[in-house]
Amino acid sequence: MSSRTDAAVHARRQATQEMLERLQTTLAGAARDQTPLTVAALARTARVSRTFLYQNQQARALIEQANRASRPHPGVSNSGSRAQPAWKERALNAEDALAQAQREIRIQHTGIAELLGKIRDLQHDLPEGSLQRLVTESTTLKQHVRQLTQDNQQLQERLTSARQNNRFMDKRIADLEAQLALYLTTPPPHS
Repeated sequence: MSSRTDAAVHARRQATQEMLERLQTTLAGAARDQTPLTVAALARTARVSRTFLYQNQQARALIEQANRASRPHPGVSNSGSRAQPAWKERALNAEDALAQAQREIRIQHTGIAELLGKIRDLQHDLPEGSLQRLVTESTTLKQHVRQLTQDNQQLQERLTSARQNNRFMDKRIADLEAQLALYLTTPPPHS
């Protein structure tokens, strides 16, 4: 193996080890605080991806060990204990998603309220009847712009026609000068 490959493998192993250490710290804190374990909460708190928690064998083993240690009733059968954390995890994930959605809704409501307040302030600052006057002036200006655009287009067409006429006249003058030059240089016939 090359030194670059060795360095990359070493860096990957070191990053994995750091993620496992953060996961252990998070699991210890959850056990100490008796916080329910969810994959989403673990991933967020330990700053690792959910994929890492599902795919890394050491991470799965740490989570299973923490789940076994945090079981309140050791007499529950294995099939029931596996099903119970699964629905609890889904419920807690749903609660997290609901809380996030509610936060987002609050942020959106605040933003909408601020924008509505700005609109009201703008409307309040305008004198009575000024809105209609502004609309009328805007319509008049739009009509004026349309008229100027049409006038500009007509002037462009006239300029193009005048240039064509000028070229035609220049050509005609050049032809007449050539005929005149031919007439002046040719001696008259003697009779």
